Amino acid sequence: MNQSNPNSILTKATLLLASTLTVMSGATIAPSLPAMQDHFASVENAAIWVRLVLTVPALFIVIGSPIAGVIVDRMGRKPLLIVSAVLYGFAGGSGYVLNSLFAILGGRALLGLAVAGVMVSATTLIADYYIRQARATFMGLQAAFMGLGGVLFLSAGGSLASASWRYPFLIYLFSWVLVPLILISIYEPRRVNYAESPGGNQSEINASIPVNLLILVYGVTTLSQVVFYLIPVQLPFYLRSLTNATPAQSGIAIAFCTLFSAFASLSYGKVKARLDFVSILPVIFGFMGIGYGIIGLAGNYGLILLGLATAGLGLGLLMPNMTVWVSFAVPDAVRGRALGGLSTALFLGQFLSPILTQPVSQNVGLGLTYAFSGALLLVLGIAFTVTKQQVIALTAVSKPVQ
Repeated sequence: MNQSNPNSILTKATLLLASTLTVMSGATIAPSLPAMQDHFASVENAAIWVRLVLTVPALFIVIGSPIAGVIVDRMGRKPLLIVSAVLYGFAGGSGYVLNSLFAILGGRALLGLAVAGVMVSATTLIADYYIRQARATFMGLQAAFMGLGGVLFLSAGGSLASASWRYPFLIYLFSWVLVPLILISIYEPRRVNYAESPGGNQSEINASIPVNLLILVYGVTTLSQVVFYLIPVQLPFYLRSLTNATPAQSGIAIAFCTLFSAFASLSYGKVKARLDFVSILPVIFGFMGIGYGIIGLAGNYGLILLGLATAGLGLGLLMPNMTVWVSFAVPDAVRGRALGGLSTALFLGQFLSPILTQPVSQNVGLGLTYAFSGALLLVLGIAFTVTKQQVIALTAVSKPVQ
């Protein structure tokens, strides 16, 4: 077996580029949604179906992530990453040629399964390759790369959508470029079978799983994503009604949020060196709450960009914090399944977002929806500040099986 060096530039670059595929899954076509809705205007309930084109991959990521978690723990990381990257390009690019809205939704469902495999395998590989501060730093770098990838793909998607709503689907073929890099640079890490090792058995492993912590992390992640996905799902419509923004301007606005998210993610290693996991949560929800409040109360494009930048600073710390927290707390033998559960929570929130927020926005308007969301996030941040010691005690873990 080729035990390549995980610190090699090629291995790191491949893991980071593979991680960008997750943010591409939805964000790339976000600027296309208004034009797609116009194209399929004759389809009954086109408004909700078109929004589901963006979010239905999240449902199938929810379904696929636990399965991917079992596969990476039992069959290996690299095989799943290769198969998922191949399927990703096929399913993602299908929207360019399909003429039925429901066929496009079918392709998006397959894309969701592919994203589940990519995200769980790539994140588990990072947790396998790196430990302690190196892991926190690289997880922050991973999230930053995802943010920067979002800037690139959203900007490209916005520009391409100005010519045709179909063109952004071609961006998904980028995954096929990564397949040779995965074959060359990624190696399957050696993992201990704890059930067969001296002093280790499945019951001990199960007993060491921090259930309270996982419930908290998964719950907070789901809620945060319900709120976060108000940006890619609803912002193009909000901007068009408020400022008559073009698809390119919508793409730039969403990319602006991901750019500042990337800046925050790059600093996560330094933030984590100074604060514990629980103390970072009020920082996250403080930035997000203020940002969403500005978006909801803004009256022009410039103020909305300011709100997006502020919210992005919180979003950039969110996933590195949750991922490193889970990776630290669970035994190695179930790491893939635990991170698969985190992916499930992440994308369950994204899928539920339009379902939960569309009725609210239709009744009170998108501006108030953003403002109410900001207030909710600020309350959540204050709650974690006040109850910090109780949360730490509730989620305390014994030393994980290593």
